[in-house]
Amino acid sequence: MLESKISTGGRTTLPKAVRDSLGVQAGDRIRYVIEDGEVRIVKVRSIGRLYGVLRHDSPAVSLEDMERATVAGAIGAEPL
Repeated sequence: MLESKISTGGRTTLPKAVRDSLGVQAGDRIRYVIEDGEVRIVKVRSIGRLYGVLRHDSPAVSLEDMERATVAGAIGAEPL
């Protein structure tokens, strides 16, 4: 079991095994998720890592077509 001490300023050092497990290093951000009286620490991932995940091989769609489809979806009609 790993533990660390909290300073008077509320700071603590994540043990090396925890940093290694999360894959974090100096300058990275972590998030604390509180659920049912327990806290999970997770690495904050950059939105940039999603670049290129969604591929679109179809022809480009105009803004007007997107707006028509959005309106049609909002009113429950078929897009024109």
